[in-house]
Amino acid sequence: MEYTYYGFRHCVGAFFEMATADARKILPAHLQPLEMQHTRSIFALTAFEFTESMVGPYEEVVLAVIVPPMVEQARPLPKAAFYPFMVGTSTEAARLHAIERWHLPHYMKDLEIGFTRADGQMEINVRDGGSPVLDAIVTEYAFKPARNLYNTFMIDGDQRFKANIYMEAVHSEHEEESGSLTLHEHPMTAPLTLAEVNTYPFREEWYGEGLQTFEPLETL
Repeated sequence: MEYTYYGFRHCVGAFFEMATADARKILPAHLQPLEMQHTRSIFALTAFEFTESMVGPYEEVVLAVIVPPMVEQARPLPKAAFYPFMVGTSTEAARLHAIERWHLPHYMKDLEIGFTRADGQMEINVRDGGSPVLDAIVTEYAFKPARNLYNTFMIDGDQRFKANIYMEAVHSEHEEESGSLTLHEHPMTAPLTLAEVNTYPFREEWYGEGLQTFEPLETL
């Protein structure tokens, strides 16, 4: 079994309430949104500062809808399952690699993705040639060593795929609603009704320096 490894300096993410109507428009027919409550689903933002990969270092931001995980015998329960509807990267090589290997949809321009850490929080700023895409803050809690499983679902035409992803690093997670999110009008955020996405997260996650491991892609 061939695995793919990515070393990262930071990975920060947060979950926000969004309109279920938008989630259903974004998701393919075989996936359903995981609702927080009636009419409210979950938008996930994840930002990586990769230091090692098959295509060198790069930064990445992933916009996704949360869906029910696929429970498998003799495996831990995934912490979350994602359907990424848009990925942005800082290098062309990273885009081409992820499109070819993982069938992930990408914004096809280099982005400036900045990470600023201070006072127990990480600020993420994403710019496209100077134009704002998003600004977010994720705050830290108690860090503990972790190895967590996640599902990611992708499509390519009529083909359906799933990848199991393990994140191994010190990990902070909380539901203090202390972070923030500002989404700007941009092609990356166009599938969302921006006013329907909460500006504060109900869950925040932060991984310190560690390793992301992809198992081989599965066809569903």
